[in-house]
Amino acid sequence: MENNNGEVNKAVEIFKEWGIPILLAFALVIFIHKFLFFNIEVPTLSMYPTIQANDRILVTRVHNTDKLQRGDIVVFHSNKDEKDLIKRLVGLPGDTVEYTKEGKMFINGELVDEPYVLNPGGKAGKFEVPQGNFLFMGDNRSGSEDSRSWENPYITQDKIMGKAQIVIFPFSRFGKLK
Repeated sequence: MENNNGEVNKAVEIFKEWGIPILLAFALVIFIHKFLFFNIEVPTLSMYPTIQANDRILVTRVHNTDKLQRGDIVVFHSNKDEKDLIKRLVGLPGDTVEYTKEGKMFINGELVDEPYVLNPGGKAGKFEVPQGNFLFMGDNRSGSEDSRSWENPYITQDKIMGKAQIVIFPFSRFGKLK
């Protein structure tokens, strides 16, 4: 009997030494991923030249959509494609956004300078962003399937996942997004 007791005590000691730290590390990883940040791989050129295909991006979780600003690069869940997308926030709740066939962006009647857009064009349209919703477009306007082409162009605030911060891979492109 003493032999079984010794084996049980040894197993408890091993669990205390290895199992508890491993479980705590696993819980910490889950907490960080669910509440602080995550990373995504961008599969397309819809955000070119800001983000290139296959870039890996560090994204901070958004817990308060009131802090989002026009021009932020945001990750959200799209019901249209049932996948997570990354686009530039162009329309806040209550905004009137007009995008012309010449590639000019007007928000609430004022022309907006968009130096990050190198390929203007694509579908034109006028949008009245409802309260609790947002409007998104890719930086590669002529090659981006975005709000302008969706049946419902607006993304509700509960679909907002996070704000893109840093290109983490490839290392040659490492840096903060603008």
